[in-house]
Amino acid sequence: MKIRFLFATALALASFSLPASARVVNDALGVAHDIPDTVDHVICSGAGCLRLLSYLGVEDRVVGVDGMEKRKSPFDSRPYALANPGYKNLPLFGQHLGRDNPELIMALDPAPQVIFKAVGSSGLKPETLEQKTQIPVIAIQYGDLDSRRDQFYQALEIMGEALDRKERAAELIAFFKETRIDLETRASASKQQAPSIFVGGISYRGSRGLASTDPAYAPFSALGLQNFAASKTEASGGHATTIAKEKLLEWDPDIILLDLATLQLGPDAGGQAELKNDPAYQILSAREKGQVWGVLPYALYTKNYGSILADAYFIGKLVYPDSFEDIDPASKADEIYSFLFGKPVFNEMNSIFNELVFRRVPVQ
Repeated sequence: MKIRFLFATALALASFSLPASARVVNDALGVAHDIPDTVDHVICSGAGCLRLLSYLGVEDRVVGVDGMEKRKSPFDSRPYALANPGYKNLPLFGQHLGRDNPELIMALDPAPQVIFKAVGSSGLKPETLEQKTQIPVIAIQYGDLDSRRDQFYQALEIMGEALDRKERAAELIAFFKETRIDLETRASASKQQAPSIFVGGISYRGSRGLASTDPAYAPFSALGLQNFAASKTEASGGHATTIAKEKLLEWDPDIILLDLATLQLGPDAGGQAELKNDPAYQILSAREKGQVWGVLPYALYTKNYGSILADAYFIGKLVYPDSFEDIDPASKADEIYSFLFGKPVFNEMNSIFNELVFRRVPVQ
């Protein structure tokens, strides 16, 4: 009888701590969260978080956005935002980079049942935001497509589990893995030697000029390429680095890629204007031979994973034409965007950036 009583008591306590209508999801920090069986209303805090939710195809569950989605700019290089223009009409819950406003969150109607928050964002820590709002705050790590791929895949899995989209999360992870294998296989099969290559105009906390580069430029990784700056500088990869103009002249790469985010600096500044007007740059071989090419901006509100893959296919065709003969870069970009967002947005992106994506950039 005593054993039965203890068992019944334990069962009752378990039922009290975790109602039948709830389940547990563990986040990237190892914190367990009780969430409803069905999550229909959410918000995403921090750089890239809403992009990942858009990959999962649950845009209709978003009930509020941060200040980035309200920003008005003629140069929006976020494909997820172009595919989901309705985001900008949703209520504001805080500023970009995770600077959330608990009062605004609690005033949302319908109220979010879950908040996803990218780790490393500014503003309130996940546990503090949860205390202030009494809403589960599930932390994720955005990761990347290189050394932190596991973090990226884990983020998709965590969000997929919370949103009952585990199958879609698995499809996304398989897509990114298979695409990388395809790029690696094509590059390794090429019988052509890759030319020296430099990418400039990389954004980092705003648009920048030609000398802004990333030694570990993500689209090169799967192609076995190295940014010309990578072996020539002591700069660490993973973010933009400004090199000395004299170094670029000394290196004189065969090909210059121009991240078209640089166009946001206007017609008299940025990488294209510098290559046109700066006398020092006019001796560069790539400029003289017409080997300056425009590529999709790969980072705005952290890295655009779809654009990274699209850029990689274009660059592969540029440097290994024999292995990428069957690839039309514009069509491939739309294939990628359509899988990620259910909508082709390449033409819109190209229009935003003066029809220069995957084309020679006029610099003379």
